[in-house]
Amino acid sequence: MANNMNDENMMMSLIESVEVSSIVGTLNKITQVQAAVQKSLKSGHDYDTIPGTGKPTLLKPGAEKILMMFGLTSEYEFLDKIEDYDKGIFAYTMKCILSRNGQKITEGVGSCNSKEDKYRWRWYKEEDVPAGVDKDSLKSKTNRWGKTEYKLENEEIYSQANTILKMAKKRAQVDATLTVASLSEVFTQDIEDMKEFIQQEEVTNLTETEAENLRLDFGKFKGKTLKEILKVQPDYLEWLIDKAKEEVVKKAAKMVLDGNKQAKGNKNKAQPKEPEVIDGFEGIDPEEEANLPWNQDGADEDIPF
Repeated sequence: MANNMNDENMMMSLIESVEVSSIVGTLNKITQVQAAVQKSLKSGHDYDTIPGTGKPTLLKPGAEKILMMFGLTSEYEFLDKIEDYDKGIFAYTMKCILSRNGQKITEGVGSCNSKEDKYRWRWYKEEDVPAGVDKDSLKSKTNRWGKTEYKLENEEIYSQANTILKMAKKRAQVDATLTVASLSEVFTQDIEDMKEFIQQEEVTNLTETEAENLRLDFGKFKGKTLKEILKVQPDYLEWLIDKAKEEVVKKAAKMVLDGNKQAKGNKNKAQPKEPEVIDGFEGIDPEEEANLPWNQDGADEDIPF
């Protein structure tokens, strides 16, 4: 009972020592700063809203832009590091320190490891599943192109050690940035890196056939494939290359357009050239010219000149 009384007395002492008008002013200033930050950031680039989440997710470009607004610089420290090449385990915990003019302002922590699903597992196309593996025993899904993919353990985890380290640094930086002006009230960071990873994987592994069969889930051609759109409005693919939010859509549209241009070029090359007209005289086909009297063996004797 005595401890509770002491705690209450300390709390009251703290409250009484604070200038209320100063607090109100600070809170108003924070609200204004939050609004200014939101207005300055670009949806789909600096932050993104992912279905099922309560707040938009702050992306790395957005975090970097916020740091520039406040004149803050980032420094990093290892808090923990595991690099076991024998077992294929990589884990990093990083601290990001934000400073201004050499004075520490705040800090954040982020970690990443090779046992996370997006690094430990990979989705393989049916033709890429190793021989001898029972596909019925694997987890499968249908991708956005209507093809079946299978989930297998990633055999190339060693090549992703640097990616995992960078992800830990990025998470630490975003965590620190969200403490600036209480921006965690506005943004989250929970699933930003998962979406980015999936998009990078789609872009890297995209084939021409998949590009043609990519079906849009937005706009006036929603539900149509890029191949279908090409037939009715090719310039819409140009618009996608410039305006689409997803990199995989941009790349797919470019692949379809480039493939179409190449096909047209090959078709034009295959067409026979029109006879050349010189001073009103139409050129003679080479085969016809070979059969003319003066081009035959012994033709000189038969020419009536």
